[in-house]
Amino acid sequence: MTTYFTLSEANAMIPFVKLDIEKLQGIKQQYREKHNELQLLKAYFRKHVPPAGRDPFFTLECEMDFLQMEGNTIVKSFELKGVQLKDIDTGLVDFPAIWNGHEVLLCWRQGEDSITHYHGMEDGFAGRKKLAEE
Repeated sequence: MTTYFTLSEANAMIPFVKLDIEKLQGIKQQYREKHNELQLLKAYFRKHVPPAGRDPFFTLECEMDFLQMEGNTIVKSFELKGVQLKDIDTGLVDFPAIWNGHEVLLCWRQGEDSITHYHGMEDGFAGRKKLAEE
């Protein structure tokens, strides 16, 4: 079942959405760094014998698992609120809405102060229109 937002409801969520996107971006960056570190460590231990009885990858793999769980929890919170997370890197989200009698997506991107655009359900970001247009 789709949750529909009014423009004011969607705009009221922007501060929270912004924080969650920033968290996701940080998690994604940390994950990338740990992944790169793990690859270097694996390359090192292909040439060197690891200490007996120790898994040299365990800590990094656990940290990566935790980051993945944390990120998945935030993504799931978007879904539970009815907000559609489109792109973490650009901070792009959509809010389903009924606008002038049509089902649309109110479109917000990180860096924008408020929602000023919408697009059709199938149009995507490239089809954004100003809210005043119809």
